[in-house]
Amino acid sequence: MGPHPVLPQGSPLIKRITIAIDGPAGAGKSSVARKVAQDLGYTYIDTGAMYRAVAWLGLQHAVPLEDEVGTVELARTAAIRFAPAPDGPQRVYANDTDITEAIREPEVTRLSSPVSAISGVRKLLVAQQQSLGSEGGVVMEGRDIGTVVFPNAQVKVFLTASEEERARRRWLEMQGRGQTADICDVQAQIRERDQRDSSRADSPLCAAQDALVIESDGVPFDAVVRRILDAAAEHSGDLAE
Repeated sequence: MGPHPVLPQGSPLIKRITIAIDGPAGAGKSSVARKVAQDLGYTYIDTGAMYRAVAWLGLQHAVPLEDEVGTVELARTAAIRFAPAPDGPQRVYANDTDITEAIREPEVTRLSSPVSAISGVRKLLVAQQQSLGSEGGVVMEGRDIGTVVFPNAQVKVFLTASEEERARRRWLEMQGRGQTADICDVQAQIRERDQRDSSRADSPLCAAQDALVIESDGVPFDAVVRRILDAAAEHSGDLAE
């Protein structure tokens, strides 16, 4: 299929659909999902930020990971919301506190995967995610969107890359935030997270059977976005004129 046409903001497709983008850490899901949502005029939802928010709240309230009951209660009572920002990425709030930058700190990153493995936390946040995307017109990214949150999503994508490439991307991202890290340590952390996410009993990381699998090593960013937009066009009727 040839290049997609320039899509007008707001209503480029006849039918507003749900696009699920899953994949491991460092695969580029967030930047790709944001761009797809922008091109389609859809709502972008980063479900990983919701688990990071619970991890951040655990640190703020000194609730250890071992206290699963306490962690689930944090997830149950937290008001996690997203707000658009005209001058940059959307903002993430927990109980009216802007935590957009805080949830990207290394300690929150380290805790977010174990927090996401707590079944009670997942059940609560999955219900919120399903509510957020219930009317379509959404690009939702995470690790179980196409398999658990929206198994009937019209477009399911599993975006991945080699461990080395994902570590390089995550390391560059950290450098951009002024965080110092050894790239070998970053790769080891990604390997550990891959193992934890893919082997957990509740909603393990895996590609949906009908997902479009995109290996992004060496693939230009715009080409990845184009493949997803083409898939969206195929599943939503003709592109609006």
